Amino acid sequence: MAALDSVACACRITGRSRATFYRRLAPPAPPKPRAPRPAPPQKLTDRERQTVLEVLHQPGYADLSVAQVWARELDEGRYHCSQSTMYRILREHGEVRERRRQATHPPRKRPELMADDPGQVWSWDITKLRGPVKGVWYSLYVIIDIYSRYVPGYLVAPTEDAELAEALIADAIDRAACAPRVVHADRGSSMTSRTVAELLTELGVTRTHSRPKTSNDNPYSEAQFKTLKYAPDFPARFGSIQHARAFADQFFTAYNHEHRHSGIGLHTPASVHFGTAGQIRDQRAATLATAYAAHPERFARTPKPPEIPLVAWINEPAATVTQTT
Repeated sequence: MAALDSVACACRITGRSRATFYRRLAPPAPPKPRAPRPAPPQKLTDRERQTVLEVLHQPGYADLSVAQVWARELDEGRYHCSQSTMYRILREHGEVRERRRQATHPPRKRPELMADDPGQVWSWDITKLRGPVKGVWYSLYVIIDIYSRYVPGYLVAPTEDAELAEALIADAIDRAACAPRVVHADRGSSMTSRTVAELLTELGVTRTHSRPKTSNDNPYSEAQFKTLKYAPDFPARFGSIQHARAFADQFFTAYNHEHRHSGIGLHTPASVHFGTAGQIRDQRAATLATAYAAHPERFARTPKPPEIPLVAWINEPAATVTQTT
């Protein structure tokens, strides 16, 4: 019976720790208030601190740093306190701040671009391709239509050059027979060059740029470069610029006319760009309907081909996202 009355037995039956039981029987004493910290013997008196502040406020010292004042007073045979103490006194009075003119930059505007049809908004960028030896690189210029993902122009060159970029854009517009409403790019030297700006201004095309160090402001070009460089036959190095150009010709032909792009309902960019995607989607729907009629038990619901997005955005506004959801 005594064993049943023990604290250990009671705690075991109730599932409570004995430490918790004893702690609640004798709770710890409240912490004792700390004794006030004694003033250090080297602390300046209030009068001395006021004298230091008056010295720092003198007209001849008002525009000088603490180090300059401290050294000049020392040269005059006067020592008041250390430089760190001078800073503490100034900080107590809210007189320590950065006095040098700091470079300030206005905030960059977030680009918000929308396309609901091919040929409205183009994005372009330049990426580097490894040459045959270390230190040799080729520049690949690529223009992409953000709605259809179609590549209307590309170029492989030995270097990055604004005049080459201007010629590429002009040629792509000539072959498209219609200038886009907007041409978007990042802030590389070729993208912001005067030659490209003058061409687009002459054609009445709006020019927009990504914010500095914000790759998400140019997502279509960045994604296209990833598709290129993750291609199974993309080489670690190109043997020559002719090799790089031949590979680009082969890749972009397949990309435009054979690659089924997940962002446009698994259609080819050329199909969306030239308006045949609707017919292909109807054909897909008929094929799926036939398959469903033959074996409905194999489908959880009536199958439908992927939808083609109605619009393509670069930085869709939050209000638009909320409304569509």
